[in-house]
Amino acid sequence: MWLSLLLLLLLPGPLPVAGMEDAAFPHLGESSQPPPRACPPRCSCPRVDTVDCDGLDLRVFPDNITRAAQHLSLQNNQLQELPYNELSRLSGLRTLNLHNNLISSEGLPDEAFESLTQLQHIYVAHNKLSVAPQFLPRSLRVADLAANQVMEIFPLTFGEKPALRSVYLHNNQLSNAGLPPDAFRGSEAVTTLSLSNNRFSYLPPSLPPSLERLHLQNNLISKVPRGALSRQTQLRELYLQHNQLTDSGLDATTFSKLHSLEYLDLSHNQLTTVPAGLPRTLAILHLGRNRIRQVEAARLHGARGLRYLLLQHNQLGSSGLPAGALRPLRGLHTLHLYGNGLDRVPLALPRRLRALVLPHNHVATLGARDLAATPGLMELNLAYNRLTSARVHHRAFRRLRTLRSLDLAGNQLTRLPMGLPTGLHTLRLQRNQLRMLEPEPLAGLDQLKELSLAHNRLRVGDIGPGTWHELQALQMLDLSHNELSFVPPDLPEALEELHLEGNRIGHVGPEAFLSTPRLRALFLRANRLHMTSIAAEAFLGLPNLRVVDTAGNPEQVLIQLPPTTPRGPRAGGP
Repeated sequence: MWLSLLLLLLLPGPLPVAGMEDAAFPHLGESSQPPPRACPPRCSCPRVDTVDCDGLDLRVFPDNITRAAQHLSLQNNQLQELPYNELSRLSGLRTLNLHNNLISSEGLPDEAFESLTQLQHIYVAHNKLSVAPQFLPRSLRVADLAANQVMEIFPLTFGEKPALRSVYLHNNQLSNAGLPPDAFRGSEAVTTLSLSNNRFSYLPPSLPPSLERLHLQNNLISKVPRGALSRQTQLRELYLQHNQLTDSGLDATTFSKLHSLEYLDLSHNQLTTVPAGLPRTLAILHLGRNRIRQVEAARLHGARGLRYLLLQHNQLGSSGLPAGALRPLRGLHTLHLYGNGLDRVPLALPRRLRALVLPHNHVATLGARDLAATPGLMELNLAYNRLTSARVHHRAFRRLRTLRSLDLAGNQLTRLPMGLPTGLHTLRLQRNQLRMLEPEPLAGLDQLKELSLAHNRLRVGDIGPGTWHELQALQMLDLSHNELSFVPPDLPEALEELHLEGNRIGHVGPEAFLSTPRLRALFLRANRLHMTSIAAEAFLGLPNLRVVDTAGNPEQVLIQLPPTTPRGPRAGGP
């Protein structure tokens, strides 16, 4: 459907009302009622040059299509063939949309498009073509043959098309043998080529030098032949993920000529080292889910403009990222090291780093200077490591004055870390072993908006007086799945969302929410509440309350909100 909308958007000017052209100059002495415009049965013709027969379950190519048609859409039908005699009449066609039919190569004669000398856009995706058309018009600009069964392309399918810009061939059965060396000869304006989800075993040579985006993900590529990318100096995005690339399938010249390359995705391959010869223009390098054991600084010297480096799910271990290995990347913004078996935070990281993502490693210690080299961090994710309270130094976060998000979920902390940055907006501490909350670690966090303490071992008596006092901006507090027996008192005034599900709460008193007048959503499901457990006055003074979830308690709990409270969705039940 989006293709039909695109066709209309491509047409300049407002859509005229049917018959308007004839009505503007009625013949003298004749009826002023314009004659009906010729249009195939059940189709719509919103303007004189547009015929829309989308989704009509057509099995036969419609007749009575006006010769003036420039834009014909037949997508989402049951067509199996295109009759040459019908197409040959439509020599003025600029757009032909055959998306999602049953057209086979046998139903598409070789001469089908010979007379369509003005055709610019052809969409034949989601059909049953086994080979591409042997000839497409020289005037073509966009060709979409994706999601067929195409095994072979011919020299004049896409060759000799000086205006051709975009070719989509993904989700077919193309191999290197099915793409001739001269497939794009004479088509020097192609900027987008999608060959993903095919059967290529090596990167095809002789691709258009004008390419800006090349999609080759989800193939069987194990090698990029030497010089295969030597002419693509305008290439900005290269997608090679989900292939079978090894170190021997690349060399130092593979990417060195790509002087415009900004995005390179080599994830889900079999690389053991960072590729050599990376260009200076590269901004995003995705190497996740390979077998990389070592990151060498020498391999990154050329890519000094790198901003995002993704190395998640490799095999770096304790020695795979030595101190200073990333020092050449002075402008690095984000570093992903998820799931690498690292036992400590890498040392001597680039000073301008803004996001460090290290979950699911083996980090057990956070020393006083482990993060000193990255004072500009705004996001730090150390979730699901092996941190204990005894091995997190009280000055570990001292220099992180710009930190806004800290994720320490899934560790073995028994108390809140000391010295948390006062500029924090988000603090995640769920799934630890917290047994107490004290005011001191939370002192000064007057910008904190979200605090997650779910899945710990907290009881109301373990929450010290004044714990919430300085959390003046806190809007979301998650205390679910702890051991609370009632709603903690003196919660922050700015609170809008409170999670208390999965505790042991058996009673909600009339003053439970006096300190939280802005509350919008309250979750009390899976506690020990009964019909008479909640005081009728508990929700007075909460004019913004929209959600009260009490499902999963021993008895169905009916909540009566004050009459002044706007009604919203409420959950309840046994």
